[in-house]
Amino acid sequence: MGEVLVGTASWTDRTLLESGWYPPEVRTPEERLRYYAGRFPLVEVDSTYYAMPAEETARLWAERTPARFTFDAKAFSLLTGHPTRPGALPKDLRPAAPPGKKNLYVKDLDPGIVQQVWERFVSALLPVWEVGKFGAVLFQFPRWFPIGKRNKLYILECKRRAEPLRISVEFRNRTWMSEENQEETLDFLRSYAIPYVCVDMPQGHPCSIPPVVAATADLEIVRFHGRSDRWTGRDVYERFGYRYSREELEEWAPKVCELARETSSTHVLMNNCYRDYAQTNARQLIDLLETMPACPVRPPPAAADGHA
Repeated sequence: MGEVLVGTASWTDRTLLESGWYPPEVRTPEERLRYYAGRFPLVEVDSTYYAMPAEETARLWAERTPARFTFDAKAFSLLTGHPTRPGALPKDLRPAAPPGKKNLYVKDLDPGIVQQVWERFVSALLPVWEVGKFGAVLFQFPRWFPIGKRNKLYILECKRRAEPLRISVEFRNRTWMSEENQEETLDFLRSYAIPYVCVDMPQGHPCSIPPVVAATADLEIVRFHGRSDRWTGRDVYERFGYRYSREELEEWAPKVCELARETSSTHVLMNNCYRDYAQTNARQLIDLLETMPACPVRPPPAAADGHA
């Protein structure tokens, strides 16, 4: 049985800073990360989806967090098939954007540029990996990424190109986890020891994935997106601004422990990032898990800032 690590997606969201979760004296990016790392053993870096990470920034993450703290990171949008602004690419890799084209995809770029994007993305995160604080790169594929041979091969390509970092996979196209394809999907991921990302999210939408609990590698990941009835809206805070009830978390606690029995490590991430909802629910889930028999929960690292 492996440890369960509970944390949140991001520690710098604007509404979190406004919520009062950080004490008034915790003002700088360094102080915020140190404060967060004194309370949770895990965080997901979401900024790496919107822009290429900087190696120096990753080095600071590693330096500002205590031993046994863990970072997961979202893959850069271009690498998961999502639309990407030309300005999100490094300046020397930006192509001349065709007239009227606001976003780019891999097919729009020279293979040499795509290779450079891969190499720089991986290289930038190595300072965290080298000190043993890196978990996995989350490849969250879009709703237009259905099950099929071509897309399976692309997942394997991602696994290869991300090395030595490991990857995890989250789907937003329901064909992967339909009743007829679910076992095929899970067997495929198990064959290559790729962690399947279990999700709790609103149901009844084209991009809805059922809350299937399954281990496909020695690391498993669960992400909580909330259950907002405005999931299809454009406002990101309406989509993710959902506070889980204790009863809803109680439904998941035994499932998380079940995953822990099958893995070396289980990462649980609250992605309901609005004000302090994620931090509050993460703390509640930790409290619930600590009452479960034989469910080892990694405690927050020793506070690195004196605020614990």
